[in-house]
Amino acid sequence: MTSNEQTARNDWLDQIERVRDHRDQAAFAELFGYFAPRIKGFLMKSGSDATLAEECAQDVMATLWHKAHLFDPARASVATWIFTIARNRKIDLLRKQKRPEPEDLPWGPEAEPAQDDVLALQQESEQLRQALTRLPAAQRELIERAYFGDLSHSEIAAETGLPLGTIKSRIRLALDRLRHEMK
Repeated sequence: MTSNEQTARNDWLDQIERVRDHRDQAAFAELFGYFAPRIKGFLMKSGSDATLAEECAQDVMATLWHKAHLFDPARASVATWIFTIARNRKIDLLRKQKRPEPEDLPWGPEAEPAQDDVLALQQESEQLRQALTRLPAAQRELIERAYFGDLSHSEIAAETGLPLGTIKSRIRLALDRLRHEMK
C-alpha cells in the first residue's frame, strides 16, 4: 500500500468515526461526495441501469449515516465496508424486482412432499452438518463465509487478510473433504 493510499484510508476512517461519534454532516458530505458516484459507477458496470444504481447509491449512503456505529476497522477498510453494503443492497433490490405478481402466484396449498423425501433431506442435512464439524477450523470458517455468508473469495480475502490463493485452496480442500464424506 502506498503512502497516499494509507493516508486516504486513514482519512476515510477519520470521516466515518466523525459521522459515528458526532453525526458530523461535513464528514458525511465528504464521504458522500467521494463514494456515491463510485458506487453508482460500480453498480452500472455490474449491469444495473442508471436509475437503480442512483437509488441504490443513495440508499447505501443513508445506511452509512444510520449505521456508522457498525463499522469495524479491524474487519474491513471503509471502502470495502461501503461497497459490501452496495453489493448487498443491489442483491436486495434485484430480489424485490423478481417477486411474482399476485396473478402469477399459484392458487391453493402446494402438494406436501413425500415423507421419504423429507426424511432423506433431513438425513443428508445432518450428515452435512456432521461433516462440517469435522473440517479443520480454518477450512470450516471459509466454507461458512462463502456459502452461508454468501461472500465471494475476494470479499473473504478482504475481510480476513488472507491471500486469495490461500482462500481458494482451503475452500477447494474443504469441498473435496465434504464430497468424500457425503458419499
